[in-house]
Amino acid sequence: MPTFHSSLATPQVLTNTQLYMTRSLTLSLPSQTVSKKHKQYSTQQHKLAMKQTLFLLSLALLSLSTAQGRNPNQCDLPNHGSTLQVFHVNSPCSPLRPPEAMSWEDAVLQLQEKDKARLQFLSPSLVAKKSVVPIASGRQILQSATYVVKVQIGTPAQSMLMAVDTSNDAAWVPCSGCAGCSSSVLFDSAKSTSFKSLDCQASQCNQVPNPTCGGNTCAFNMTYGGSTLLANLSQDTFTLATDPIPGYTFGCIQATTGTSMPPQGLLGLSRGPLSLLSQAQSLYQSTFSYCLPNFRSANFSGSLRLGPVGQPKKIKYTPLLKNPRRSSLYYVNLMGIRVGSKIVDIPPSALAFNATTGAGTIFDSGTVFTRLVEPAYAAVRDAFRKRVGGNATVTSLGGFDTCYTVPIVAPTMTFMFDGMNVTLPQDNLLIHSTAGTTTCLAMASAPNNVNSVLNVIASMQQQNHRLLFDAPNSRLGVSREQCSS
Repeated sequence: MPTFHSSLATPQVLTNTQLYMTRSLTLSLPSQTVSKKHKQYSTQQHKLAMKQTLFLLSLALLSLSTAQGRNPNQCDLPNHGSTLQVFHVNSPCSPLRPPEAMSWEDAVLQLQEKDKARLQFLSPSLVAKKSVVPIASGRQILQSATYVVKVQIGTPAQSMLMAVDTSNDAAWVPCSGCAGCSSSVLFDSAKSTSFKSLDCQASQCNQVPNPTCGGNTCAFNMTYGGSTLLANLSQDTFTLATDPIPGYTFGCIQATTGTSMPPQGLLGLSRGPLSLLSQAQSLYQSTFSYCLPNFRSANFSGSLRLGPVGQPKKIKYTPLLKNPRRSSLYYVNLMGIRVGSKIVDIPPSALAFNATTGAGTIFDSGTVFTRLVEPAYAAVRDAFRKRVGGNATVTSLGGFDTCYTVPIVAPTMTFMFDGMNVTLPQDNLLIHSTAGTTTCLAMASAPNNVNSVLNVIASMQQQNHRLLFDAPNSRLGVSREQCSS
């Protein structure tokens, strides 16, 4: 099977280039068993050989350092003002990456499986069953969080790497004594002088899913992918970059089952009542932006920029749409998709926003690969295949049904929103095997098994773009920005 490029895995093996360098070193180093004839080399020739050896050794060490993937100078950059660094959860800079190296192909297939669970959460078929329940207190959260930021919690501060998610409200972190939590880094509330638990009379207790009261402390439980969690509703100081936010409401996890949880918690960036936008409204004026680095980026270099100050001026916007059934989600009006220079013939109903059924299009940071409802995806896929050419044999890989084992010239793809167009570069459109023998269109059809009518613009298609969420003006902006190192 082909292995795909990515920083998701950092195999501790030598590349062909490194093996060549190593062999060159072996041939260049002085030998104790060389013949007398060789010992008669001039001093100048010997010095030249030693210089070549040192040069090759330097190259080999540099290449090996690159293979290790982690650049301490890039991994430990300080935050500035209200800007936080963002990096992929499995990047070399992340202590949360899997202990054992995984091929890119296996990682991609694993992410596809997690996407299926998240799309069930985003699917309006689940919402319709709970349409009479307030969105913040009735939903089940199923997702695969892929990007994290550093958050300081408590007094004195304790550092946590929390997953950022634009489709979720409340924050939660694993706390000391947690039963079943996988992370070795736990928030110790007993060491924070600013920590407090919220009782059942607190208004926030009505804004969390499945609240319960035990000993007058408000607790809640929820489902996350294949996991469940039980948390006490709490408050403490959250510090993002250099901005302290006193009395931030979050869940202090007491118990969890399963392995789907982000190890050190989650920071909700949606429009719900317990999200960062709502709790820090006076500080950030419900405005933020982020740039997600490429999956293959060796070091974190993305950023989460909070507040209206410092946001890009030259950026095109599309209006945010409001759906009372899914008020937290960032709906937009996707009007069409262009492959190459031709607008694809997509049934209008496949893209139409419908607040009653929940149909439409959202931007979501927690889904990895863009999903389009079946009629839209089939039309886009067929147009893509046609532009690539009929002589190229189409194969499949996992959930990807448009893959090629020969070099291809891929057409451009443009998402046409109300007020702006977003043309995807090939890095956001295709995934390639390490050897270059397999190339796949990195998007798929929405799962039919949950009758999904939701189009999801996912994180891979957002990479190296600045996404600006301007809730007060009900708009979302997108512009190209290279934030991969």
